[in-house]
Order: sequence, then structure tokens, then C-alpha cells
Amino acid sequence: MTHKNPQTREWQTLSSDHHLAPFSDFNQLKEKGPRIITHAKGVYLWDSEGNQILDGMAGLWCVAVGYGRDELAEVASKQMRELPYYNLFFQTAHPPALELAKAIIDVAPKGMSHVFFTGSGSEGNDTVLRMVRHYWALKGKSKKQTIIGRINGYHGSTVAGASLGGMSGMHEQGGLPIPGIVHIPQPYWFGEGGDMTPDEFGVWAAEQLEKKILEVGEDNVAAFIAEPIQGAGGVIIPPETYWPKIKEILAKYEILFVADEVICGFGRTGQWFGSDYYDLAPDLMTIAKGLTSGYIPMGGVVVRDTVAKVLSEGGDFNHGFTYSGHPVAAAVGLENIRILREEKIVEKVQEQTAPYLQKRLRELSDHPLVGEVRGLGMLGAIELVKDKATRARYEGRGVGMICRQFCFDNGLIMRAVGDTMIIAPSLVISEAEIDELVAKARKCLDLTLSALQG
Repeated sequence: MTHKNPQTREWQTLSSDHHLAPFSDFNQLKEKGPRIITHAKGVYLWDSEGNQILDGMAGLWCVAVGYGRDELAEVASKQMRELPYYNLFFQTAHPPALELAKAIIDVAPKGMSHVFFTGSGSEGNDTVLRMVRHYWALKGKSKKQTIIGRINGYHGSTVAGASLGGMSGMHEQGGLPIPGIVHIPQPYWFGEGGDMTPDEFGVWAAEQLEKKILEVGEDNVAAFIAEPIQGAGGVIIPPETYWPKIKEILAKYEILFVADEVICGFGRTGQWFGSDYYDLAPDLMTIAKGLTSGYIPMGGVVVRDTVAKVLSEGGDFNHGFTYSGHPVAAAVGLENIRILREEKIVEKVQEQTAPYLQKRLRELSDHPLVGEVRGLGMLGAIELVKDKATRARYEGRGVGMICRQFCFDNGLIMRAVGDTMIIAPSLVISEAEIDELVAKARKCLDLTLSALQG
């Protein structure tokens, strides 16, 4: 391939010679070379060839306030000069972490007023695994070890995070899941609902939790972990009957509920958290991504007061990370939350831009290739099918990847999960930019259909 910028090839050679990329086929990447992203502003990226790209995925679901916010760079610079690093071990703390903890609690669901900081969402879910087991041990119920997750759920790619998640491709590598983790079906009506109505399927999927609790034994179950909306699994929005039934089941049994809010948190649903949207009351809540808008790595676990009380009375919790509550990350997180609050970004998503995005996105339902369009807040999914009536796919054709490549070639990042195209744009996307996103998506759907028929 000929490049307009000679540096593009230089960087691609560095990639080939020295870089092992995450979630990539190394041979394929070496042959093709990565697209080199050089700068960004607002909802747009530019690559090394000068192409402007509308980022329909906000990076990896995380750039909530958009690219190029000078305020975030400035607070990071100031904090680096003042206190670039210190740990939170050994009865020590620093102002940025403490002030960020308070800022998180100010927007968190009621009854949750403690935060344990980590370096990422994956680390947050590793923390969850240890914290819930430690909690039950302190309560004198050390047999309560098993954590129930969902098939196709995603909770990170560390050993514990990938085990809690239910993605078979990840479990096939590295001997996962680790012991003490089991999975139940996901609430994915379009792909797995069969002849049931969405409401019937939502109840059925929720009932699998109770079935699993009884199978494993309530005395052995520590927690149920789930994303309010499954993100990496394909923006799977549960039927309306699902969460009410899950809540009913959780109320019957003595187990903890962990809401993985890494994607849904900090405004993506039009509420501060997905748990707010669905009126959930988690015992623990994993956070990351939108916490700092991805400008710097940071994650954490927000803990319900009743759980924190038991932990606080139990002596040492022998767990933590070098970068837990890193002062620079904490300063960026604090400023990011200030921007979200003072600019009323979450309210604008709820009242204006999310309704507009969902309305425009659903206009793609008339496309011959589209079997379903679904979405909520700043999340959306487009199911690509061969037959709308039966929901049958183009088996073995890799339609999602074909569409993704057309998107890349036409100035749009839209992610493929199998044959489902998904979006999660920055929360600051404008109505004009939404129009551009939908127009480019339609063009790429047209190109994909032509390729399939050619």
C-alpha cells in the first residue's frame, strides 16, 4: 500500500518488529499494518495519512467528555509538579484520591459511600472477587466462594476478570475460568430468544439465576456479577422484564450483587450509572473508563455501606495496587467529574442528544441488511442479517468485519461484535455529528450489502 506520509510505514514497521497488540491476530496485523492514530479533537480522530474519522466508540467506550479537553491536561500537569506519585499503602493518603472518592460518592447510588481505587476496570473486578470472598469469610461464611457471571458478559481480560466474564474465546486461552466461577445465559433476545416474546425471554433468562443459585447451593454462592447493559458482548439491552425479575430473585437469597459499571457508568445511559437507570441497588459497583474519560488509566470499586462496615471491622484487607488512587489520575478524575456536572453533560444526554441519537439510529431499521436496531442513552447496536423475518445470519461470511472495514475506509469507527455493529460515541456528540454518524453508517451498510451480493 502506498502511503502519503512516509512516517506511516516507519511506525507500522515498529509495530511489526516490536509491538504485541491486544486482541489482535499478530500475523494478520504484521501483514496489514495498523492504522496509526496521531491526534484527536472533540469526537474526531486523525490518522497519520491525514484522514479524519468520526469515533463512534469514544475510544473504548471511555472518552465521555470528548478529545482535546485542555482542563484535563492542565490538572494532570499541575499534579505532576506538585505530587507526581505516592501510594495509599501503610496508613498513608493524599488529597487528590480523598477528594475524588468524595466526588464519586456525591453521584453514586444512595447507600454507597466508600471507594477502593484500582488502575483499571479489570483490576476493579479482580478486587471484587477478593473483596466478596473476604466479606463472607469475615461474616463466618467462608464456604460462600462461588461467583455467578453471565455467558458473553465482559469483566476485563485479567485472569479473574476474564473468568468472571463469559466469553468462550477468552476462556479457551489460559485454562479459564478459574475455579469458583460459573455462568448463566445472557438476556440476548435477538440472538437467543427463539420463539419467545422479549418479555417471556427476559423472565426466562432471569430465572436462570435462581436455578444456578439452587444448583450450586445458596450457602456456597458469594455474588452475582453483571453489567446493567452488556457492552463488549454486543450492546445487549435486557428485555424490560429482566431486571425486575433479577431483583426479585436477589431479594430471596443471601448473596451480594455486583454491578459492573465500567461501560455504563458516568452518564452513558443518560443517568450517572446504569444502576440508576434500572433502579438497581448493587452491593459493589466496578467503575473505570468514563471516570477519567480515558485520559489516564484509573478504576475502582464503589462499596455499599453495609459491606464496607464489615470490611472495616475485619483488620487488614491484603489487597491493593502500586497505582491505586494515583494522584495524577485522581486529579484528572476529579476534574472530569467537575466537567460532567458543571456542563450538565449527563442531563443533556438524557434530555436531548440520546433521544436524538436513538431516533436517528432507528431509521436504519429499513435497511435490507438490518434485522434490529436497539439502543439506550449513548449506546447502540445494529444487527446484520440475511433474513429479517427469521433473524437468520449470513453464516461464515464475516459480515460484521466486512462492514467494519467499510466504516474504517469511510471515516467512521463502528465496532463489530460478530455480525452486530455497535456504537458508543462521546457524551458530547452534537446533533449534527449524530447526523453524520448515521449517514456514514447507512453508506457502509449499503457497501456491505453490495459486497455480499457481488
